[in-house]
Amino acid sequence: MRAILHVVSVEVVGDHSLLVSFNDGVTKQVNLRPLIWGPAFEPLLDPAYFARVTLDPLFHTVVWPNDVDLAPEALYELPDEREHAV
Repeated sequence: MRAILHVVSVEVVGDHSLLVSFNDGVTKQVNLRPLIWGPAFEPLLDPAYFARVTLDPLFHTVVWPNDVDLAPEALYELPDEREHAV
């Protein structure tokens, strides 16, 4: 049986990129720019606002001050930027 996926730490590493660690031991550097669309996500286009990301201690995911959050599964499915660096 697979455990429920949780984010255990998050760090801003670029204008729209995060270094995210999960409870299964995986750590990925992910670019969220492809997910930032629509009115709710518009503030995240500003790198200064994007940098205000925090880890929600109750739901174990990333969240911004405007209550926009992303499910751990969505973050987990993104490619690791470090593996695709040129």
